[in-house]
Amino acid sequence: MRIPLLLLFILAMTSCGKKDVQKLSPADVTKGVVTASSAQPTRSEALLAMQCYNNAFYNQYGTYGPSYKAYYYSDVTRTGRMDFWRQAEAIEALIDAYTANNDADLRNKMVYLYNGMRDAYGLLWSANIYNDDVIWGALMCIRAFQITNDGGMKDMAKNNFDMVWNRAWDTNLGGGLWWTTANNTKNACVNAPAAICAMYLYQATGDVSYRDKAKMIIDWMVSKLYTSSSGEVKGAMNAAGTITEGARTYTQGTFIGACSMLHSSYPSGNYKSMAAKAMDYTKANMCNSQGLLPDEYDCDDCQGFKAIFARWACKFVRDQGLQSTYGAWLNYNAAEAWAYRNSNGLMWGQWWRRTPDNYVNSFETTCGVAMMNGVWLF
Repeated sequence: MRIPLLLLFILAMTSCGKKDVQKLSPADVTKGVVTASSAQPTRSEALLAMQCYNNAFYNQYGTYGPSYKAYYYSDVTRTGRMDFWRQAEAIEALIDAYTANNDADLRNKMVYLYNGMRDAYGLLWSANIYNDDVIWGALMCIRAFQITNDGGMKDMAKNNFDMVWNRAWDTNLGGGLWWTTANNTKNACVNAPAAICAMYLYQATGDVSYRDKAKMIIDWMVSKLYTSSSGEVKGAMNAAGTITEGARTYTQGTFIGACSMLHSSYPSGNYKSMAAKAMDYTKANMCNSQGLLPDEYDCDDCQGFKAIFARWACKFVRDQGLQSTYGAWLNYNAAEAWAYRNSNGLMWGQWWRRTPDNYVNSFETTCGVAMMNGVWLF
């Protein structure tokens, strides 16, 4: 039975600085928020946003050895589970929230959701023709490993990354990973997250070949998909070498995240400045005049892209100490998302009007959760 949800008004305005309030429960959420507020969401509100998300979509469905297993429903009607890659990204949003809040319930749910992925899809995802899907799943696993130190999570990340590398990397077009096993296009959506995953695998295993692979991937992206004059990260190149997709928030975000991680290993390189250039492009060319990140509703897969941008943009700001440059912009987006939540505390991807009460899906509603928790990294 769902918990009835009540209203909590945002009270304080902050820019980069943040102030905690007492921990809230989903029963503290407010109704009737219709107009945007400039007030920065507190850390407790960020946790509350994740709790509301879980209240709407989380399903624990059985045991997994001594533990449990779970998945996220695809929408508020609870008629079925999220598909593979969106499930992985929803779990990443949960990881974001745990990282910001260190909440034991979120950690447990992360483990149960990971168990649900194993239960539904097995240990090796070679049957999935989409290399980006596999990489999103591997990235989720290695981030979960950082929290739990569970060797099974690390092995799932490593084995699936290795499988994609072996079938998708070649010297056609000078390098890069193919998007699918059809080898028709080389896309940012597989290459940039694969570089992030490889850097995490390097950190987890000490195997420098993963760091080398990450550098190879990003250096290829810089040569083929990155526009040095503007900071735009193109989405894809076909087998003939023609650009077929423009920038998206998640292509910008994952490129930023990969470059930021490479900077720690190659500080004399240009990775940090390229990440900053990609941030600047996103803010100047993809947002509205107030700096609000764009709606991406032209397809179902697009609706959660801003969550991925939020994740890696906020981590970049934290890791590189760029709060004074980008903090207010990211905080503004978090405040707008929360101001337009619905009566159940859910935020869709259109952060300029109220989220509907009657229907939202569980992918679009990761965006606000990731942004609200992401800004608490810095």
